[in-house]
Amino acid sequence: MKKLVYITGASSGFGKAIAEKFAAEGFDIIITGRRKDLLEKLAEKLRKRSKTEVLVQGYDVRRLNEVEKAVSELKGKWRKIDVLVNNAGLAVGLNPIHEGVVDDWERMIDTNVKGLLYVSRNIVPLMVTRKKGHVINIGSVAGKEAYPNGAVYCGSKFAVDAISKGMRIDLVAHGIKVTQVCPGAAVTEFSLVRFKGDRERAEKVYTGFAPLRAEDVAEVVYFAASLPGHVNINDLVLMPTAQASATVIHRK
Repeated sequence: MKKLVYITGASSGFGKAIAEKFAAEGFDIIITGRRKDLLEKLAEKLRKRSKTEVLVQGYDVRRLNEVEKAVSELKGKWRKIDVLVNNAGLAVGLNPIHEGVVDDWERMIDTNVKGLLYVSRNIVPLMVTRKKGHVINIGSVAGKEAYPNGAVYCGSKFAVDAISKGMRIDLVAHGIKVTQVCPGAAVTEFSLVRFKGDRERAEKVYTGFAPLRAEDVAEVVYFAASLPGHVNINDLVLMPTAQASATVIHRK
């Protein structure tokens, strides 16, 4: 039987690349996100390219009732999820803490922390019942070290770091792996969202060096998922070669 991966935030960026990689490797796919039109286009491409089965679920991870409804609607083989990739996340705004926008804070915390928890709370019991599974949480270098004007985003990703460690402890007796993958600077919609559509400002983030691509992160996520059953990568930080830390990037 083909394995099954469930990916949140799959309409673009890391999530889309992760879906493409797992499909190419023969997995059936469940892709979720708010932009269902983009998910449907991705699903059609994956079906044609990889001849894999793809299920689309359009919902917002910030809404517990939507998460619960989506998971409850999974039937038959679609409940036998082997890998859960908690990818949905975002950064909004780049303000010092005393000038922060509360709505930005709530979007980040509701998506990056509560969304991950809501999805995990509904998917992981299906893994516990089967005594197998793998949860892969997409963290960030921002969850390892704080940087100026990023206190709340960093805090949300520090939470992902702690939750991943706690998950691993809680689930080890059930045969479930937990991995955190923490990318550094990567070209996706990340900066465009952070700067609220200011494309010129977003593009400047990646000038003068070669950043990670979404495909690079997808390769690492798949590698973690493809290891033998007795091997788990607990925590992995990947950076562009030009990036030494959250705040140090060598630009030419």
